[in-house]
Amino acid sequence: MMEFLSVLWFFLIFLLIAGYFVLDGFDLGIGVLSPFIAKNDEERAILRRSIGPVWDGNEVWLLTAGGALFAAFPDAYATTFSGFYLAVMLVLFGLIVRAVSFEFGAGDPHWRGLWNVCFFVGSLLPALLLGVAVGNIFAGIPMDAMGDYAGVPLFGLITPFTLLTGLLGLSMFLAAGAAWAALKTPLGSELRARAIALRMPLQVISLVLFVIVSIYALILIGPEMDPNLNVLRILFAVLVIAGLVVALIVGKLQDNDLKAFLAQSLSMIALVALLACSMFPVLVNATPDSIGPAITIYNAASSELSLACMSIILCIGLPLVLIYHVVIYRTFRGRISADDLKH
Repeated sequence: MMEFLSVLWFFLIFLLIAGYFVLDGFDLGIGVLSPFIAKNDEERAILRRSIGPVWDGNEVWLLTAGGALFAAFPDAYATTFSGFYLAVMLVLFGLIVRAVSFEFGAGDPHWRGLWNVCFFVGSLLPALLLGVAVGNIFAGIPMDAMGDYAGVPLFGLITPFTLLTGLLGLSMFLAAGAAWAALKTPLGSELRARAIALRMPLQVISLVLFVIVSIYALILIGPEMDPNLNVLRILFAVLVIAGLVVALIVGKLQDNDLKAFLAQSLSMIALVALLACSMFPVLVNATPDSIGPAITIYNAASSELSLACMSIILCIGLPLVLIYHVVIYRTFRGRISADDLKH
């Protein structure tokens, strides 16, 4: 029973990460893209309005994933959050600045320029650093005998591979943001035209970076992977590529913004699923020169009682969260109009 619960929560945490990657991904993408596709206050207001009803709810997935990691695998939580302390604080700083700038940007015209800059920076930091962090837990970090991070804070975490994973995550966020902007902005507007013009090259960049990161990971890093999951890894890798290709085709040839956004989202979910299957059962890899071993679900799991109680809570809470998201997205579906900006 203990092994089953450990495996279950390993993949559930990655499911929560996938939910955040997709839902808050386009939020962060909108924030980073806003200076480049919005040319005046009205267009910036349209972009803020497009994510206004959903952005705070989308961030819940990140908080839930962190809480689940703390409760299910406390040793992994302790190592990652202490070793990546400065990076984690920069991510939280970015999210706080983004929230403040989002709220004050619409109601403080005298400081609107500053809030627009903060909105951009507060979106860029999490979008880039989260990918860098994922690259580190996949490639491995130096750990001592106690399982603590033994490297240099922040700068020791930046390598060519982690920079590539950071850029891959950023490009996927930007592509999702462009796809969402194209879906929500008024038909025939210049704002939508700029979003569409950026959507395709960003998806191409994401596709190229995914191929480069995959080759780099397999050839130069080559962590041990569970051979029983080879078929799933191939399937999810194909889905990542297929999702981006379909998004390109339906966006370019059919001019269908909804299908392009859904295909982009499918690719992002498949990317997180590929990461989960590539790491299982490891939560944090250790570099070859580490004194301590890698942190896995077998040496870092909480008690069986804790995992069982968490599973019961999940069965109650997850449906409620999903219902909330369905209601919110259905209520605020459709494109933003000029009348919406008056409310």
